[in-house]
Amino acid sequence: MFKNWFKKEEKQEKVEDKVLPVQEEVEEEKETKEDVLRFDKPKQNFFDKLVHSLVKTRTKLTDSIDEVLKGYAKIDDELFEDLEDILVSSDMGMKTTMLVMDELRDTVRKQGITDPSQVKELLKEELLKLIDEAGQSSELASERPLIALIIGVNGVGKTTSIGKLAAQQKAKGEKVLLAAADTFRAAAIDQLKIWAERADVDIIYQQEGADPASVIYDAIARARKEEADVLFCDTAGRLHNKSNLMKELEKIDRIIDREYSNAARETLLVLDATTGQNALSQAKQFAEVANPTGIILTKLDGTAKGGVIFPLMLEYNLPVKYIGIGEGIDDLEPFDPKQFVEAIFS
Repeated sequence: MFKNWFKKEEKQEKVEDKVLPVQEEVEEEKETKEDVLRFDKPKQNFFDKLVHSLVKTRTKLTDSIDEVLKGYAKIDDELFEDLEDILVSSDMGMKTTMLVMDELRDTVRKQGITDPSQVKELLKEELLKLIDEAGQSSELASERPLIALIIGVNGVGKTTSIGKLAAQQKAKGEKVLLAAADTFRAAAIDQLKIWAERADVDIIYQQEGADPASVIYDAIARARKEEADVLFCDTAGRLHNKSNLMKELEKIDRIIDREYSNAARETLLVLDATTGQNALSQAKQFAEVANPTGIILTKLDGTAKGGVIFPLMLEYNLPVKYIGIGEGIDDLEPFDPKQFVEAIFS
């Protein structure tokens, strides 16, 4: 018993050693004409697309599980410890891993299972059960009008996500407006203008350095006048100065409460899946200043760290509303937990 406890403590230390300081600024998003949104390209079956996009995560997680299971003739403590190592190294985090493994051990004991070949399916079922028990809605608020603040550090895919959401909502027949309230960087305004043009929606902006709350005020006035269905608002994400960020967001909240009290609210935090544990650090810090209502997890198609999605839901209690699995308009998809788990274990 004590041997296993000390091993868990050692694993916790190793995981913590790997967690980098919060990545406040990463390389800016590079966009080309090939990124232009298209609705006329052939539709691919969503599940097939998801399976293809998660190949790196699947290789890291379930292929490793298959290799481990081949080396055991029976289920014992060493097998469970090897599985723990795989889950932790797949960016599930220590707390989520322990939660999943405790449930797995309990199921194996109660059902009297001894064959290691059954463990993979049981693990999938435990993950699905825990997600179901979390009971989180992955739907964007359906009430209209809706104002959605999009938050996150630079380079995580925030502007791209706003553009794709705007295009998707417009394709549904809704009146959509964008507000360029990240006035800290001129590039942020310019990038959002490009996406507004691509999505064929209007954008409200001011000059670089303007008061972000002033931009939101103008955007709300426009949204009310034109009876817009959805107003997506870009915001700055300067985590290196949380006090300024908090004051900025508080001021924006006051403007919305006063000028747009009848609108439904969403605050969506955009995270880059390729940053793994760093994404969890960002989620923790933004949760302290912005109370996000959901997550947009981008770049899942380019990483083996897709396991980070589980601690976001199970530890941080943040619903994942959209996942980015490619560059096309249809590659920012509403998150379906069951299909996600099935795709990883397929």
